[in-house]
Amino acid sequence: MAKPHYIKQLIKRGEGLHLDFKFEVSDAAKIARSLVAFANTDGGKLLIGVNDNGSIAGIRSEEECFMIKDAALNHCRPEVKFTSKEWQVGSQKVLEVSIPKSEEFPHKAPDQKGRFKAFFRFEDQNLLASGVMMKVWNKQQSENNVSFVYSEEAKLLLNFLQENESVSLKEVMTATNTSKFEAEHLLSDLIILDVIKMTTTEEKQFFSLK
Repeated sequence: MAKPHYIKQLIKRGEGLHLDFKFEVSDAAKIARSLVAFANTDGGKLLIGVNDNGSIAGIRSEEECFMIKDAALNHCRPEVKFTSKEWQVGSQKVLEVSIPKSEEFPHKAPDQKGRFKAFFRFEDQNLLASGVMMKVWNKQQSENNVSFVYSEEAKLLLNFLQENESVSLKEVMTATNTSKFEAEHLLSDLIILDVIKMTTTEEKQFFSLK
């Protein structure tokens, strides 16, 4: 059975793709964004009662446990499954919340304006999913196979990608003379077919041949 020093070892790793520190849980909608980001990406852990610098502050009340349950059930669509364990570390208690990668993605949570949006995990941040990413997720969840037609637009795109190492969505729209919606569909089909890859960072998203 794991011992309390397990939490200290986790903290030493620092925040990243699979780990996030939270001093407290005071906003169910905000914590819901973290839950869905982990569930939509590759799973991860929240350590509640830990400051951003890794120092242990401890959970303040049992209300935080209930707020996480409320966030997962009422502020995530669909509900995000998780497990939790309370650890005694010295004189403080730390709540470990484990979120597995979901098979029901994309999950959505309220953004700062209360609109339900999908989020994903990038390094140590929760970012808003793009239109291309949403279409990839939705098609992956669909029981129907992707039906790809080697259209003139597809030919233009593949030729464009052969001439350029990486391109943006706007560049794809211009090169293929398509709308944003059409370009997103074309890109998502080729991503699922493993022809092109999508790279997302905090500031931009770009596409390249695999």
